[in-house]
Amino acid sequence: MKLTVAQAVVRFLANQYSERDGVQHRLVPGCFGIFGHGNVAGLGQALLEATRTGVELPYHLARNEQGMVHTAVGYSRMRNRLQAMACTASIGPGSTNMVTGAALATTNRIPVLLLPSDVFATRVANPVLQELEDPRTYDISVNDAFRPVSRFFDRVWRPEQLPSALLGAMRVLTDPAETGAVTIALPQDVQAEAHDWPEELFAPRVWHIPRPVPEPAALARAAELIRSAERPLVVAGGGVHYSEATDALRRFAEATGIPVGDTQAGKGALLWDHPQAVGGVGSTGSPVANALAREADVVIGIGTRYSDFTTASRTAFQHPDVRFVNLNVAAFDAAKHAGEMLVADARAGLEALTEALAGYRCSSTWDTTEWNRTVDEAFHLGHQPLPAQTEVLGALNEEMAPTDVVVQAAGSMPGDLQMLWRARDAKQYHVEYAYSCMGYEVAGALGVKMAAPDREVFALVGDGSYLMMASEIVTAVSEGIKLNLVIVQNHGFASIGALSESVGSQRFGTAYRYRNPDTGLLDGQTLPVDLAANAESLGADVIRVRTIEEFREAIARSRASDRTTAIHIETDPLAPAPDSENWWDVPVAEVAQLDTTTAARKTYEAHKADQRPLIGGNPR
Repeated sequence: MKLTVAQAVVRFLANQYSERDGVQHRLVPGCFGIFGHGNVAGLGQALLEATRTGVELPYHLARNEQGMVHTAVGYSRMRNRLQAMACTASIGPGSTNMVTGAALATTNRIPVLLLPSDVFATRVANPVLQELEDPRTYDISVNDAFRPVSRFFDRVWRPEQLPSALLGAMRVLTDPAETGAVTIALPQDVQAEAHDWPEELFAPRVWHIPRPVPEPAALARAAELIRSAERPLVVAGGGVHYSEATDALRRFAEATGIPVGDTQAGKGALLWDHPQAVGGVGSTGSPVANALAREADVVIGIGTRYSDFTTASRTAFQHPDVRFVNLNVAAFDAAKHAGEMLVADARAGLEALTEALAGYRCSSTWDTTEWNRTVDEAFHLGHQPLPAQTEVLGALNEEMAPTDVVVQAAGSMPGDLQMLWRARDAKQYHVEYAYSCMGYEVAGALGVKMAAPDREVFALVGDGSYLMMASEIVTAVSEGIKLNLVIVQNHGFASIGALSESVGSQRFGTAYRYRNPDTGLLDGQTLPVDLAANAESLGADVIRVRTIEEFREAIARSRASDRTTAIHIETDPLAPAPDSENWWDVPVAEVAQLDTTTAARKTYEAHKADQRPLIGGNPR
């Protein structure tokens, strides 16, 4: 069959399927793109032709290249990594704009397929517009920046290389342990080049996503270690969701009596009101979970990569003989903290552990009553004259239906959310906190809504993140995809302001203000930035509110609408919030002339004394 390289890519992708537990999905259900001189005549023409000839690969016009990768991540995460969107961009800045999205996808272990355009393979017109020239070699382009942030990278210099590149890409997209951003760089002349392809390249192909089972000896060791525990604790990560293991986790917790804490990606793995649920673990966790973590003699990590927020920068687990059992599909994560490695699918591993631990019951006790009272107080603080951010989160939490989804990524809100949010559905909570990328919220929410059109999706975005990337509001409006946007205006970077203050930097450079001619600093009057007007100019309906009562009414109005709606509310960035009673390692200047920095350094050194560079050592 004679097709161009771009036409072959589109036809191939349209015939790829994933399968797990007997259920098939279209592996690449669509393609986001922004066209330019690198791809308009290649993939652009191929996608147009596909719509005319019945090849099923729907095209969605994005407004920002980074944003469309975030949308693809939101989509795939909502689909438990069983589907991965493609993204195409033009040569040069169009393609490198996707690098941040690639880093986010790979850090979060979420599959996306990136198709950046590249320089001329023939070099006949070099240097072309937007080409990086390296005097050492002619085979480097800006797309080589994708290599360190991709789980798979290839550049197709010749049509004959395409089949192996495509098959390699699909292998990584469907590998639960090795997935992330997958990049195939396509030189612009090669995209338009014709080739006679074997028919079997375009035959429907099913990629079976496995559920690896635990190795029997490893299972026996893990069960033995857990049976020896007096105060065990489960830390549930995102892998519980991706493997659809929430029911298996609930059965495990009920059978063993072991308390379950969660990470940002794992929140909702056990619903908040379950008797074994103790909340978030780590720097932004609940005091209940963190008290259990400090005393835990065996920590059972399920589908977690143990980020510094989860381990409170390696201060959360203070038992002198603490040991780890790590159930993870990726050996890389299972080996962390010298843990007992149980390399397996989370659901298969939990089912095996539950059976192996028959008759075991832990003796740990805890009480969430006081903490629940603290959360209620934070949700109904009555702060004046502007409401506290915790009140906004509380009203949203209480007004949302269990099947609604909240999307967030950066600033002070992820910390407050992990600490306070009461997840009433396994998929209600969607916070991107592996890369914590400002600007993810609106674009990610678009992907979530595309993946789950029957759910109401709320993008919760601060003014800092909103100004980073609000452009995909236009995409949502043009596609007729309804989003609920909550814009929390606090005139700066609230979380970094608080962090700056804690490290003695006096909130320097964290507020949106005029430059003051008297001080020479950006500490003048507040800037007259109107984010609501901006959202309205991008096509969203806007509801402006000032009080929490008005905010609750606005949520109901937004839910009832069939149009993308933005609710704008101003909050006080200095309003109080509960304390997780844990720490995060952000180094403080060792010497300084500022008294605030000197004092912060003393506090930092006190916390460093509790840090354990190696925890969970194996004494046997």
